Amino acid sequence: MFMLMTQETNLNTLKSRFRGYFPVVIDVETAGFNAKTDALLEICAITLKMDEEGWLHTDKTLHFHVTPFEGANLEKEALEFNGIREPFSLLRGAIDEGQALKDIFSLIRKDQKAAQCQRAIMVAHNANFDLSFLMAAAQRAHLKRNPFHPFVTLDTAALSGLTLGQTVLAKACIAAGIPFDNAKAHSALYDTQRTADLFCIMVNRWKTLGGWPPPATED
Repeated sequence: MFMLMTQETNLNTLKSRFRGYFPVVIDVETAGFNAKTDALLEICAITLKMDEEGWLHTDKTLHFHVTPFEGANLEKEALEFNGIREPFSLLRGAIDEGQALKDIFSLIRKDQKAAQCQRAIMVAHNANFDLSFLMAAAQRAHLKRNPFHPFVTLDTAALSGLTLGQTVLAKACIAAGIPFDNAKAHSALYDTQRTADLFCIMVNRWKTLGGWPPPATED
């Protein structure tokens, strides 16, 4: 006789559902693949909230166009890919990367505290890429109060590969029933919105299937 013992846990709060982490969806647009040398050009952050019944929803959004840091490398192919062909144009309304991160970090710390979470965790599609650029920019700006865990992430590419059989953001969204406009893709704002929608759907679908912990079984 074997009994799988489980502990009754209230998963209807962010802090309990994500083990004390406060999930924040992030997307960046950059001028290359090297976080140390290539410019961060755009960043968006979307915070999440959980209702009283434990369903996950998007909450607040911050979006910034970013001025390339001094001496930053700008790869032509990357600019053509994301459509930011004039990164120094005043029409972009871009701000310094340090100021953008200060504003994002301030919002996160406030909402993280309200949710009684210990630390923020990045949710992103191919998250290591976005995390590397955010961390490099924070280091350049000498920001010591970085709310994000330095290496732990929730990667929607891996999660959607597991749950939906798709790892490309557009295909994963379509598989999840989320409309996706390729003409709007590769904008940090649009990609973050779709990534946030995708993450919420996957988390909420898991809840409809019984969630965690599983019921005790007897064999």
